[in-house]
This record gives sequence, C-alpha cells and structure tokens, in this order.
Amino acid sequence: MNVNYNASAFNVWANYSNNLRGMNKAMGHLATGVKGPMDDPSGVGISEKMRSQARNVAMARNNVDNGLSLLQTVDSWLQKVNDMTGRMDELAIEANDGTKSQTDKDNIQTEFLQLQKEIIRITSHGDSAAKFNGLYLFRGGNGVANISSADSDPTGKISLQTGADAGQTIDITLKNLQVGTTEIIGSVHSYTYSTDNITLTGSSHSAVTWGSVANPNLMSVRSSGVIGKIAKAIDFISNARAVNGAQQNRLEQTRSALLSYEDNLRAAESKIRDVDMAYETTQLSKYQILGQVGNSMLAQANQLPSQVVQLLG
Repeated sequence: MNVNYNASAFNVWANYSNNLRGMNKAMGHLATGVKGPMDDPSGVGISEKMRSQARNVAMARNNVDNGLSLLQTVDSWLQKVNDMTGRMDELAIEANDGTKSQTDKDNIQTEFLQLQKEIIRITSHGDSAAKFNGLYLFRGGNGVANISSADSDPTGKISLQTGADAGQTIDITLKNLQVGTTEIIGSVHSYTYSTDNITLTGSSHSAVTWGSVANPNLMSVRSSGVIGKIAKAIDFISNARAVNGAQQNRLEQTRSALLSYEDNLRAAESKIRDVDMAYETTQLSKYQILGQVGNSMLAQANQLPSQVVQLLG
C-alpha cells in the first residue's frame, strides 16, 4: 500500500479518458454524419475530389438542360414557319387557276405577302422575334449579332460544356433563315416536249435560295415556278427540324448519362465519407456504458489509500 501514488486510480482514469474520447468521437460522427480527416485521411482526400466532380457534373447537366430548352424553342418557331410555307404552297396552287379573276389573284397575293413578312419578322434582322435569352435563333453562328451592325450575321458556334472536364463540349447548330441568306436549298427543273408529248425538246434548271422564297421582292404567287420553289422551302424547313430534333435527342442522351454518372459518383463518395449510423450508435452506447462503469471504478480506486488508516489502528 502507498499513499503518494495510486496506480489503480491512474489506470482506471486512463481507461476512463479513452472511453470519453471514444464517446465524444461517436457523438461527433452521429452529429455530422460524415468522417473527418483524422478518421480516414486518404479517404477524405479521395471523397473531396469526387464531391467536386459530382458538383461539376451537376452543373454540366444544367448546361444540357439549357441547351434542350433552346432547341425546343427553335422547334416551336420552326413549326410556325413550316405552317406558313405550307399555306404559301396552298395559295400558289390556288392562284394557278385560269378560272380565277385578277381580283381573286390579288387577294391571294395579299395573304401570300403577309406570310412572307411574318417569316421575315420571325427570322431576320436585329429585331427578329425568334430569340432565346437574347440569342438570335435563325441568324446562324452563335446567335450573337455584331453590336456595331444589328443586321450583320453572327459568327462562331454555340458550344455547351457537357462534362466535368475540359474539352467535354457539344456544339449546337443554328440554321440561318434570314431573308438575305444566299444558301441554295434545292433546284427547280422544268422540261418541254414536242406537241405529241413524246420527245424532250428542252429543259431548264434553276437554283432556289431560302432568301428568294421569303423575299417579297423576289417571289409572289405569280412568279415562275413558285409552286416548285415553295416545295423546296418546305423540304428545307423540314430538314432543319429533323436536324434540330436529332440535336435534342443527342442532348437527352447526354443528360441521361450525366444523371447516371452523378449518381454513381455520389454513391461512391458516400461509401468513403459517410458514417455508418448503426455502427456509430452501437459505439456510442458501448462508450456510454464504459464511461459510467469507469466513473464508478474511479470512485472505488480513490478509496484504496484510505485503507492505510486501518493499519495505523
């Protein structure tokens, strides 16, 4: 027996302190739900990288959603242009009728002209109606017109960052439907035959541009070959919608892949960083019991030196 040093009490106190630290650690894990750098230093480093990657993927997915919204807006406008060119085709056929009076044809031309003007209003110039977040949808390029000249054609391209890393981009193509475009959209062919309709005596082939169909100064219901030219315009707009739809489908696939990628990243990061709540609850209960027992044993150990008094009798 000794009085100056109580080895039993010190041993109990050391174990009691360790139990308290274990209990505090378990409580901290349960309170935050995640492991700290001291628990798994390398794992925390890996998980932080995964977290950053997952956030980047989420932002890339947001970019894809914006691209889809732009393409959906483009398609809604193309539908209207499709409707108007279809009606222009009807009017051209209606006007090509020898039973119609000149007044009838003038009335038909009035509607034809208004449809052309509406197409120009939607697609052309600095005040064109078809826009998305300030971008011109039918002026080509990246949709951003030169500030110094509102009627200048935009250049470049619309590039979407669709991945978490550099270089993971997808380009969106916007069709140039301005009235001034000289893009050839097809050719109209006409043939002449002999009086018995057996022998081919001649032919003509003329290129058709989109601008010539939309421009009232270049086409009316009385223009030569108007029906064939409008048919080429309808095919041109239909093709533009097909290209637009294909781009939408691609972005939809990209969006689905990004969702799956983000889900897998977050699941992997969770396995490394997240706390097993059931395990930590068990640990907390264990250390709480050991703490209570240790507290009781420390009280008993502190009583041991008092037994020396009995020897002094």
